[in-house]
Amino acid sequence: MRNLYIPVLVILILSACSSGKKAYERGNYYEAVMQAIGRLRQNPDHKKSMETLRGSYPLAVDWLETDAKNQIASNSNTKWKGALVSYERINNMYEAIRQSPGALKVIPNPKNYYNEIAPLKEKAAEELYNAGIDALMKGTREDAKRAFYNFSEVNAYVPGFKDVVEYLEKSKFEATTFVILEQVAIPTRYNLSGGFFQDKIEEYVNRNYPDQGFVKFYTPQAAQNVQLPRVDQIMRLQFDDFSVGNTTVREKEETVKKDSVKVGEAKVDGKTIPVYNTVTAKLITVRKEVVSEGLLSMIVVDAKTNGVLTHRKFPGRYEWFTTWGRFNGDERALSQAQVDLCKRREIQPPDPQAMFLAFAAPIYDQLTPAIRSFYQQFN
Repeated sequence: MRNLYIPVLVILILSACSSGKKAYERGNYYEAVMQAIGRLRQNPDHKKSMETLRGSYPLAVDWLETDAKNQIASNSNTKWKGALVSYERINNMYEAIRQSPGALKVIPNPKNYYNEIAPLKEKAAEELYNAGIDALMKGTREDAKRAFYNFSEVNAYVPGFKDVVEYLEKSKFEATTFVILEQVAIPTRYNLSGGFFQDKIEEYVNRNYPDQGFVKFYTPQAAQNVQLPRVDQIMRLQFDDFSVGNTTVREKEETVKKDSVKVGEAKVDGKTIPVYNTVTAKLITVRKEVVSEGLLSMIVVDAKTNGVLTHRKFPGRYEWFTTWGRFNGDERALSQAQVDLCKRREIQPPDPQAMFLAFAAPIYDQLTPAIRSFYQQFN
């Protein structure tokens, strides 16, 4: 019964700042009770919450008891589950009141239905089991999902009920879309490794599509290792265009001048005076650019028909550059920034592997949301 109390605690935390009066006025007596209890846990003498609890508790019990009886008397395929939910809510109130001294002052003898829960769980498990079998026999992936959820509830109510464990596995298998993720191939003209990029993609799909979901990715090797009995889709990731290290060097030549520069001294009437003039220099600025880029295609095909289910393209580009300069003429014509530029020397660009990873990063940032968007319909 431990898991049953977790929702109670959550409700109490969320409702701790409310007396429950508004819920009571709306006719939501169960919520009013839980909110009032939450407030009384903080302040055992909170008058408004005590009044709300005193008025709402008998109404909540009456409403839930009546609902449980009506569910049982109905022809609903889930009537026992419905009744069980109502009785469990009465038990939730019972546990919450017992854990609140302030609430116990108002309701010293809360009601519980623990004796009724066990047989109800058996009956609820039976009806959910039958509903799961019916859904599974329809043969569609969506019906298999519904069957899986039904069998999961069965196993939660009565662990190991009949052959529910076997049906859990069967319905999960029928509901799951199995996808082969083909590795990204790097053009052979480059001495590069795509392992890091490939590993990141595999890490993404394994992290975001765990065994609990209804989409499961395998590499071709992994599928072979586990002898995967069925493949539904194949995702192919391939570079349509790819280049690393395209280099361009541009030189820009300009004449720079600076006026009123002292260029010497002269004697005038026996006095030494400075001589000013315009100085010039020819400045050559060199810019070296190295561009690496690629275009990745994501193609998902139906493994049975080979029909294309989606085809997306993702570009990536990385530009690296360096600048330096040289000059001829009078250095005094240069600004300090130009002087600093001429002191620089050509530096080497990153190695091809680093540039590949740099332009692959924005591709990855586009690819992963596209995978998530496409497979949300299957999960």
